[in-house]
Amino acid sequence: MHLSPRFEWLGMVFDIPTMIMMVVTALVVFLLVVGLTRNMSTGVPRGAQNFIEWVIDFIRGISGNFLDKKYASRVVALGLTVFLYIFIGNQLGLVLNITTSYHGQISESFMNQLTLSGTPEAAHAKEEMIKEELASEHGLPVSWWKSPTATPSVTFALAFAVLLYSHYLGLRKGAGKYFKHYVEPHPLMILLHIMEDFIIKPLTLPLRLFGNIFAGEVLISVLLGTGVLVATLPLIVWLGYSVFVGSVQAYIFTTLTMVYISQKVNEDH
Repeated sequence: MHLSPRFEWLGMVFDIPTMIMMVVTALVVFLLVVGLTRNMSTGVPRGAQNFIEWVIDFIRGISGNFLDKKYASRVVALGLTVFLYIFIGNQLGLVLNITTSYHGQISESFMNQLTLSGTPEAAHAKEEMIKEELASEHGLPVSWWKSPTATPSVTFALAFAVLLYSHYLGLRKGAGKYFKHYVEPHPLMILLHIMEDFIIKPLTLPLRLFGNIFAGEVLISVLLGTGVLVATLPLIVWLGYSVFVGSVQAYIFTTLTMVYISQKVNEDH
């Protein structure tokens, strides 16, 4: 079991490693895009420019499958940002899964961060478990470097942002058509449409991403705990598969983002 230090502020609990990795992922995306576009030319693209243009064309192709040309071009920047952030965020914890092992004693403040829970009973139980781990041979593993998308709060925030934006675009295009959708093809369908937009989509979109990345990191941790000689080949195979899964999940999330936007802005919807 890998723990993460957390703190509470204004009644909300914040996971410190997750916050760090969110910033790291954003910085990596920013530096990558800046690095790939710093020497753009109008001639035949080469090297980095060729790669970033390929990525942009890839996102434009996804958006063009569901939106007309006007809206497809408007949301390319959104799709590119979503795809790169999720893709890089997925890979950071799968390729570089870093934990720190603590032995003996830890400070009281650090103990409080590790045992922060909803009830005093749960905090006490967690503290007892931590003391046992500290006294054991392998020590207490604490995660510091992991995929931000392996945390449900991050994936839910991403889903909330893109879904909210899709509703905004629908209302901006025409409030009448936006609300008409909820009573088509029959007024009795309004409940199903509301459940789809405000319950099913906000749950399935983030949980799919979180579940795949979290499961990948858990299995990597288990393999690492079995020893280098035993886990080397399975770990290499699983890392390759995890990179593939992380890429597919970034593609799926971006594609569904375009689908949900198209459902709000397409004329024939």
